[in-house]
Amino acid sequence: MSSQANLHAVYTAPDTDPKTFSHEFPSTDVPKIQDEINVYLTARMEEDKKAQGTVSEKEAKEEDYYGEELVEEDA
Repeated sequence: MSSQANLHAVYTAPDTDPKTFSHEFPSTDVPKIQDEINVYLTARMEEDKKAQGTVSEKEAKEEDYYGEELVEEDA
């Protein structure tokens, strides 16, 4: 009889309840939990931005080009 393993990750931050992510383990579940965590963290970042009320021009530009190489031009 084989036992089932679980993969757990817990996110904690000030002023929020801990968020637990859990998936049964075959190795194919690792990308699933990564995706779930990324979606959650992206939502938290958006909430934080809204709570701050402003996004700097630099942050907005970085977000527009996320994942791409951004070359700064010298003026």
